[in-house]
Amino acid sequence: MATAPLETLLQGAFPDATELVVEDRTGGGDHFQVTVTSPRFNGLSLLDQHRLVNEALADPFADGTIHELRIRTRGTQ
Repeated sequence: MATAPLETLLQGAFPDATELVVEDRTGGGDHFQVTVTSPRFNGLSLLDQHRLVNEALADPFADGTIHELRIRTRGTQ
């Protein structure tokens, strides 16, 4: 899977994101790293932040498109 569909899903979930990066870590289209900076994460634990990202990408996880995902999240100041 190309990164663009994942970016679209994340943009829909985090329209106020000040940073949103999706990288294909291995070139195989199933191992990704995402970085999201959003005020939506302010006051949330890291676990809750990552849970929101996983929920946004539920469909690609469910159909096996995403095999492995590394997540970096930050709130805004």
